[in-house]
Amino acid sequence: MAKEFSTREENYSKWYNDIVQRAGLAESSAVRGCMVIKPYGYAIWEKMQGALDKMFKDTGHANAYFPLFIPKSFFSREADHVEGFAKECAVVTHYRLKNDPEGKGVVVDGDAKLEEELVIRPTSETIIWDTYRQWIQSYRDLPILVNQWANVVRWEMRTRMFLRTAEFLWQEGHTAHATEKEALEETYQMLDVYADFAENFMAIPVLKGVKSENERFAGAVETFCIEALMQDGKALQAGTSHFLGQNFAKAFDVKFASKEGTLEHVWATSWGVSTRLVGALIMAHSDDNGLVLPPKLAPIQSVIVPIYKNDGQYDTVVGKARELYDALKAKGILVKLDDRDTHKPGWKFNEYEFKGVPVRLAIGPRDVEKGTVELARRDTLEKEVVSMDQVVERVETLLEDIQHNLYNRALNFRNENTRKADTWEEFKQILEEQGGFIEAHWDGTAETEQRIKEETKATIRLIPYDENKEAGKCVYSGEPSARRVVFARAY
Repeated sequence: MAKEFSTREENYSKWYNDIVQRAGLAESSAVRGCMVIKPYGYAIWEKMQGALDKMFKDTGHANAYFPLFIPKSFFSREADHVEGFAKECAVVTHYRLKNDPEGKGVVVDGDAKLEEELVIRPTSETIIWDTYRQWIQSYRDLPILVNQWANVVRWEMRTRMFLRTAEFLWQEGHTAHATEKEALEETYQMLDVYADFAENFMAIPVLKGVKSENERFAGAVETFCIEALMQDGKALQAGTSHFLGQNFAKAFDVKFASKEGTLEHVWATSWGVSTRLVGALIMAHSDDNGLVLPPKLAPIQSVIVPIYKNDGQYDTVVGKARELYDALKAKGILVKLDDRDTHKPGWKFNEYEFKGVPVRLAIGPRDVEKGTVELARRDTLEKEVVSMDQVVERVETLLEDIQHNLYNRALNFRNENTRKADTWEEFKQILEEQGGFIEAHWDGTAETEQRIKEETKATIRLIPYDENKEAGKCVYSGEPSARRVVFARAY
């Protein structure tokens, strides 16, 4: 199986699509630009949800749910917001179909036109801030720390499964605060949560920083982000946290009585990650043999494949395999015993290798006699033989080793593909020949940023907010620059 699909070198885009489809993660649907997330792909998303949901609740947030439909008039209240999303909005204009009197199927019932058209949720700031107006009267009602797990629709014309689809799944946090300081602290805190999740669960190192004005979320005062580097040298925005200031509170007239008795507008944040993280997981770790999953997000962490030739061997081998299954499960390891007699062991080996299962255990009649098991790790494809009484401990160790190895491998790749450019020619050469992150000076103007994007398709991925500033000259205009920013071509 592993030899039947494209390699990264041959065709990176096809390699990615082959993994998505052949590993059983997702497939195209009857609706253009939308995907069907299959059980194995959804299981990965559920693992992500579970980890993130705990992190959100550990930081004091609670889940809620808001309507999928948003009155169109809500978008007109925040000018930057509507400008940012207008081209991607799907709009409901009628609420009923009827049979075509000419017998040509069904048509929209012209008598069932909505009094006000409804936008299908591209993001929820407007509907949520209209709701918060009812919830907030006093400082005693603050802060509101709410998260929503939902689907959203952004009518994309160019789509790729998980990375960019017309409908996708995500979470969006929306918080309300009494002070600017509290809102900013929340914005930074949630960016740190995302970075923690990316590095410690996804095994993907990320850069943290602030977006340029051109790349800022529509309606935000500042947008902070984490950026990851994929194996083809392109960047992927893996999470955003927005400081909304009082923009939405003013647009929806959300005020509160302060402790001092004054009437103040509320301060706000929003933050989110989506199913594009599944795409990031694929592109950061997988290889030419298929999917590679970090153990913390693998739906199956270890699989046991019995090897036998006849019914007598089956009973003996599978009996011992079930003992192993019970022992691993008792330790909290997500283990599967594949005792199907409809597929040969070699087929199963290829199947689980392609699906990225971190550890494979093989046991046959000779293993039962010797009291051993063969272990294979997915990240390096190395095999070893372990005595039966040490298997559980060894699998636990291997899962930890694989998690760390994937992170270190991705970190080394990023370090090797992060370069400085001091001239425009050097910038273009790195971009064309090597890709990756480019640290270069920028004069801070939107005009220069736009010209760089038009000429190279590279964008400012983030402006690092650490203190390592270094004066220099803009790589494009030659004008003075206070610091380097990170450029890359991106998904």
